[in-house]
Amino acid sequence: MRRVLIAASACLCLQFPAVSAQAGTILARIDLRSQTMTVSEDGVLKYRWKVSTARKGYVTPVGSYTAKWLSRDHRSKKYDDAPMPYAVFFNGGYAVHGTYELKRLGRPASHGCVRLEPRNAATFFSMTSEAGLKNTRIVISD
Repeated sequence: MRRVLIAASACLCLQFPAVSAQAGTILARIDLRSQTMTVSEDGVLKYRWKVSTARKGYVTPVGSYTAKWLSRDHRSKKYDDAPMPYAVFFNGGYAVHGTYELKRLGRPASHGCVRLEPRNAATFFSMTSEAGLKNTRIVISD
């Protein structure tokens, strides 16, 4: 009888796929030419937002990066304590973060960071927090 119960339990377990505890993967693609950022989760496009990247005389680094650290209420030490809400840092002092200069979204205006509307930055910050830094990729291209 015990063998029958064990066999029946094993068959039942095989009927239902295991649920993975692994977080999803986030991919943020920033296009410097169009000044847009698309965000995909597990390969599914979720968002397309206007951004502002480096203005003349500054650089937004091109490449593929893993998110390094998060700061919800960051202030720039380099640029006069400028607010950088919902910052997702990806390369040294470079981050994707919110801005209050909404009129400038869609064209180059920053010192190199990728600026977003604050609600969009909060969404990206939350997605990164949930998925984990190592599961968040930021790809910047010309």
